[in-house]
Amino acid sequence: MQLSKRMKAVAELVTEGNRLADIGCDHAHVSIYLVKNGKIPSAIAMDINKGPIERARENICRYGLLERIETRISDGAKKLKRGEADTILISGMGGGLMVKILSESKETVQSVKELVLQPQSELGNVRHFVHELGFSIKEEFMLSEDGKNYTGVKAVKGQEIYEREVFYLYGKLLLEERNLVLKEFLEYGRESLGRVVKELEGQSFDRNKKRLSELLEELAYVKEGLAYYT
Repeated sequence: MQLSKRMKAVAELVTEGNRLADIGCDHAHVSIYLVKNGKIPSAIAMDINKGPIERARENICRYGLLERIETRISDGAKKLKRGEADTILISGMGGGLMVKILSESKETVQSVKELVLQPQSELGNVRHFVHELGFSIKEEFMLSEDGKNYTGVKAVKGQEIYEREVFYLYGKLLLEERNLVLKEFLEYGRESLGRVVKELEGQSFDRNKKRLSELLEELAYVKEGLAYYT
């Protein structure tokens, strides 16, 4: 089982020996990879749609893992029971949807040891909600694949609050380790935001004032993040 660079990085965040609940599993590639390579004993591959579950089951059968990987049609984590998993994995979806899934099954989510999340957007909101759930962020990655950037977060039970909003927006651990992909992202943001700000500052339309204020705030956070690289 070969995984993409992104999905292999996600799989590596899962703690060895944990039972996995893979929410929105698609083809169950991560579950198969982890069980096949002996990193985890079992998994529950879950998806809201019948098609992906059928394809997941076909893949699981192909690798002879039907006794160790269960498939389950589920809207988010609603069909997951307390005590069935140690790690909840959600990857490849928007951050807003991810927060919705976690919030709709809050008691079950809070019963697991670990969350492994790879949101495609709204990372700041996801990190905030992870802390609200009572989890502490222990590991992150940010990498580039096929011209796109991807970020993954591993969180375990424990209280944690970041004292600065820039840590939620761009990842405290990524900033502290001076992640180079994040640096490129921030440098691009500084340049592109700077251009738009300059254009709006030369206009007097009232409707642009609010947008200009928002962009200046965003630019300030970008510059605060880049300060970690100087």
